[in-house]
Amino acid sequence: LGGYDTVDFPIKFPPRFAGCYHCQIVLKSYCDIRVYKIECVVNADQADAQLEFLTPAYQTLTQEIPISNISSEDWRFEAILEGQCFHGPPVINVPVGETVQYPLTFKPVAE
Repeated sequence: LGGYDTVDFPIKFPPRFAGCYHCQIVLKSYCDIRVYKIECVVNADQADAQLEFLTPAYQTLTQEIPISNISSEDWRFEAILEGQCFHGPPVINVPVGETVQYPLTFKPVAE
């Protein structure tokens, strides 16, 4: 670092909700001003979900799964479905501030 010392500057904050938090830190000395912009993305505690499909034999069932984008950037998801008889779009785009439904379809081929 060219002879410069470094100083840790720990930052803690207890977020109230999932979302994107912006912060600006201004450090001043008699001969210098530094501005640091920080963006923290907080995810919801529960990232796992479980769906249960009940349908008569050979009948197709579609479940709309809402995906809400509360971040500051557009999202592009690639869906990888595992298991027989499940179908859905391979890619889904969720613009900032919107909720898009992902249609997960179950098409049973046997009882």
